[in-house]
Amino acid sequence: MYLSLDEAAEILKKDGIVAIPTETVYGLAGNAYSETAVAKIFAVKERPFFDPLIVHIAEFSELENLAAEIPKNAKLLAEKFWPGPLTLVLPKKEKVPDLTTGGLSTVAVRMPKKQIARDIIKLAGFPLAAPSANMFQHLSTTKAEHVFEQLGNRIDGIVDGGDCEVGIESTVIGFEKETPVMYRPGAITSEMIKEYLGFKTTPHSPLPTPHVSPGLLQKHYSPNTPLYIELPSEVPPNSGLLAFGKLPANSEKFSKILNLSESENPTEAAANLYKMLHSLDSSVSVIFATLLPKTGLGNAINDRLTKAAGGA
Repeated sequence: MYLSLDEAAEILKKDGIVAIPTETVYGLAGNAYSETAVAKIFAVKERPFFDPLIVHIAEFSELENLAAEIPKNAKLLAEKFWPGPLTLVLPKKEKVPDLTTGGLSTVAVRMPKKQIARDIIKLAGFPLAAPSANMFQHLSTTKAEHVFEQLGNRIDGIVDGGDCEVGIESTVIGFEKETPVMYRPGAITSEMIKEYLGFKTTPHSPLPTPHVSPGLLQKHYSPNTPLYIELPSEVPPNSGLLAFGKLPANSEKFSKILNLSESENPTEAAANLYKMLHSLDSSVSVIFATLLPKTGLGNAINDRLTKAAGGA
């Protein structure tokens, strides 16, 4: 089940699918040009075909093989933040299968920072479609054992690259002409983009294409255990608390408490988010979580928590 990089590349060349580590979360990878491989990804995750996949590359030069057009500001962002947790949504070339892009005329592309991921792409010899390695709408995976728990023998193997350093999915940016549009917040924040380009991103409109990016569904990234983002006045039995910083006055009534960051560090909180949710999911009957301050990376973590709670 656990594979070397060479073994993973050989499986990918035969239209197999393997879980690979990136700096964000583990991805379920297959040949982005192969409808057979991509169809397997959708089937294993039980993911609807309208939800596009992110294509991963190892070199900037590979972007021209996927994108029919690269706006000036898209190129600037790629030069600044690649390799890293930034995905760009761009007009696609015909060679990219419609199945990979959810039937859209655009393709979502990123270059992962984690060297293992780029090495696998190079060994395979083609870009990899690699959505998060989890069942659709369930918790993303930041450890190899979490991948095994969810996908097990449904896939052709796992490359164990340790814990994911960033811990949440990539920022997704599209473009309206040259104006960057924020489809999904992540570690590359709107503040960072504004500082670099000189102007801020615009929020995405849900119409006319609400699924131009992954992660736009109201319910996503969810544990099996019910999760609420408002603390209760009376704590139910066997409740878990996912805290950030100072604990609430009634914290002693929770059966299990995990703190994303006692020092209120959003980067630490992002790295801890999914592994702590996995831990609570397996040990309590209900989870309550506190949101972070609504700035920078806090916005991205709040996005994941809100969607994990079903958009509540």
